[in-house]
Amino acid sequence: MDNRSSGPYFVELIYRNVPALKQSSFRNVYKYFVLFLTFVIYVTYHLSRKPLSVVKNQLSPCSDVNITSQNCTGGWEPFNGSDGKEMLGALDSCYLFTYAFFMFISGHIAERMNLRYFLFFGMLLSGISTSLFGFGRIWAIHNFWYFAVVQVFLGIVQSSGWPPVVACVANWFGKGKRGFIMGIWNSHTSVGNILGSVIAGVMVNVDWAWSFIIPGLIILGMGCVVFLLLIPHPHDLQPNTNYSALIDPDHQEADNGDNNRYQDERVRLINDDEIDTTNDAININQSQASLEQEGGVSEGDGEPIGFFKAILIPGVIEFSLCLFFAKLVSYTFLFWLPYYISKTGNYDPTQAADMSALFDVGGILGGVVAGIVSDYHGGRALTCMVMLLIAAPSMFIYYIFGGVSFGLSVFLLMVCGFFVNGPYSLITTAVSADLGTHPSLKGDSKALSTVTAIIDGTGSIGAALGPLITGLLSSYGWDYVFYMLIISDVIALLFLMRLSYKETRAIKWRRLFRCCIDNDESSRRLIS
Repeated sequence: MDNRSSGPYFVELIYRNVPALKQSSFRNVYKYFVLFLTFVIYVTYHLSRKPLSVVKNQLSPCSDVNITSQNCTGGWEPFNGSDGKEMLGALDSCYLFTYAFFMFISGHIAERMNLRYFLFFGMLLSGISTSLFGFGRIWAIHNFWYFAVVQVFLGIVQSSGWPPVVACVANWFGKGKRGFIMGIWNSHTSVGNILGSVIAGVMVNVDWAWSFIIPGLIILGMGCVVFLLLIPHPHDLQPNTNYSALIDPDHQEADNGDNNRYQDERVRLINDDEIDTTNDAININQSQASLEQEGGVSEGDGEPIGFFKAILIPGVIEFSLCLFFAKLVSYTFLFWLPYYISKTGNYDPTQAADMSALFDVGGILGGVVAGIVSDYHGGRALTCMVMLLIAAPSMFIYYIFGGVSFGLSVFLLMVCGFFVNGPYSLITTAVSADLGTHPSLKGDSKALSTVTAIIDGTGSIGAALGPLITGLLSSYGWDYVFYMLIISDVIALLFLMRLSYKETRAIKWRRLFRCCIDNDESSRRLIS
């Protein structure tokens, strides 16, 4: 079934009535607008997920093991009892398990309908469901199951965000510098967390209901912008245009020259078995580089890819399992860091929310650096593995020394965010897009949402387990929580060891090829 359609009327009106904008220039300008628009889209998605982690202290101020309900007042029934922390952990799990399950379904549906409509309805419903949690206070609802059902519904509709935005970016941008572009672009996760922390933190001392209602209104309004302005695929801009011919010729010529220089040598000097690495599985299919380097993926004529075919793409299983544990760690920080800072550092909810945002600042830098490094040497798995290796001791050092001083806590939070969120960012963006345009798919972009959903859906199961386990372990002491996070981080890097080893060999061979080619060219110059 063809899921393409005409673009938004407003954009088409500009396209038809501004003669100064030729097709190629309009397309080149608009693709960067798509990058910006999808960035803002997912900022609002993450912004609307953050309020509960900030409001937890207001809902359950008396649930620590060292505090009894007799000498503590406040909170919101039913969360203000001694088991309030466990109930809040259950709410996190209601959202995260539902989100993880429906992520697989979301990717399947997104492949089969127009992504603009899919995102519009998803954001509309996300805004409503986020606001409903806040209305629980306005309507004086004290039933746990009301909040649990709201979280389940929120998990369902929030799963509408990630597969389509990754597909849109991959549709418009090819594989050249994908890690760098998507590393910067994926900072939307951290920017959304920061804005969500700030907005919810400001409103929580006024009325915690508005900590949910305002983010809900923001994502709802952004959904309307998506409906008016988003074109998911270059083909939708002008269906009869051969958009691959609109590639920037200078960029294409430079990329093709580099590809042609090494292609013959790679085939001649090394057999297929030796280069069957993650780099070949998820990076550039050089025979298609003239189209994909800058102009995005081709539309493809085949049917959308099936689930079982998608998981057989080389690298999908390994990266999915790695993300399971990496996202477990990341989302534990996302949902529990403000609470941990408040309880262990004696900060009020607003200060704790502001400090937790520093973890996301480090995450932004980590995602960008991971993308740049992996673009440079082509080793996505190797980059992730090294960062995960450093993340484990970073978390331990933060736990031991994070409370020594404010300045040291700020520094260690940023370091932890850098190494924890860097691999998570790279896997959910550049790696997912690379695998979704695997050479065996022959440039069929209809695999993008499915592959993205499989990887992020598997990771989201881990994201659901992390906060749930944290809610249980924290009752026995936060040291057990950090041990759990460190062990999870180590397991995540173990899943990438085989791929990292093969990437290391591939990098060594590429350097050897370049050395041989450079020596050959130098010899020819001397002879001539």
